Amino acid sequence: MKSPMCSDLAPGQSVQGVFLVQSKDIRQKRTGEPYLSLVLTDRTGEIDAKMWDNVADVADTFDRDDFVRVRGETQLYQNRLQLTIYSLQRLPDSEVDLEDFLPVSRRNAEEMWAELRSVIESIGNPDLKELLKAIFDDPEIAEAYRQAPAAKGIHHAWLGGLLEHVLSMCALARFMASHYAGIDLDLLLAGVLLHDIGKIRELDYSRSFSYTVEGGLVGHIQIGLRIVADHLPPGFPPKLRNLLEHMILSHHGQLEFGSPKLPSFPEAMLLHLLDLTDSRMAAMAASIEKEKNSAGVWTGYNAALERNLLDREKYMREPEPPKPAPAPKNAKSPRPSSPFAQALLSALNEGKGK
Repeated sequence: MKSPMCSDLAPGQSVQGVFLVQSKDIRQKRTGEPYLSLVLTDRTGEIDAKMWDNVADVADTFDRDDFVRVRGETQLYQNRLQLTIYSLQRLPDSEVDLEDFLPVSRRNAEEMWAELRSVIESIGNPDLKELLKAIFDDPEIAEAYRQAPAAKGIHHAWLGGLLEHVLSMCALARFMASHYAGIDLDLLLAGVLLHDIGKIRELDYSRSFSYTVEGGLVGHIQIGLRIVADHLPPGFPPKLRNLLEHMILSHHGQLEFGSPKLPSFPEAMLLHLLDLTDSRMAAMAASIEKEKNSAGVWTGYNAALERNLLDREKYMREPEPPKPAPAPKNAKSPRPSSPFAQALLSALNEGKGK
């Protein structure tokens, strides 16, 4: 029997399936007994899971990034789908298909790659085009750029997510450059293609999404600068290099968000705003999509966006509340029931007669 996918699960469903353990915590009940709090995933999404009983028998038999076969039942808890696990067994890698457990872009990878190459071909500045070709003709970079997610979990957190995010930003960049006078579209597109390139080495996406040692120590901004420096063609204009490096350094927009520099010219500011817009919209869409099968029109709290989100389509499908029946035209106002209110009304009526 084929294992159910996270996206297929609904409340009140008996579940027997195989999942990847994204996170594992051993916590205590009020009685002091341990219970397991897990996040289980496959390529379609994730589900919170709890194992309340027999925890001592299984807690040491598996860990994060292991595959487990579980038997349990789903229910709604605080308006979110949750799986209560009755039994759990670790599975060896040989018994699973890895492609079932990492989310993948809905867009075709080769089509996206061809679109990226066409963006490079559209660049009119010969120095920028030469640099971009040197970087994206590197087989190691090309393979990683096709596969990398754009983030560990906030937005475009799936294989091919980085490429999908960048192409979306390219489309936005063309519109914004046509709207605002004086924007260097070639420079803006080069910044879009390179702003997150360091994520191909910052993130480990071979099994689940996590940070590499290099990513944890250095971060994708500095890794991106290294990649540009390693592929810089001889004679590349120093001023153009300064502009491009500044765009990579400042694309988070604020110092507290990890940018060593604040955007200091229009193309750098636009790059930051395009990145912010596309990442926030993708995060909203993913959060709403993940809870399509839950009850209610509000999602659970999204920590990255610091709010609950309204599923507008679900909200608009709800029936309108009934309108109150109109009062008869000559209907008299009801008399107040309390003695004090009756006395006050009588006094007011006497005042009107004077």
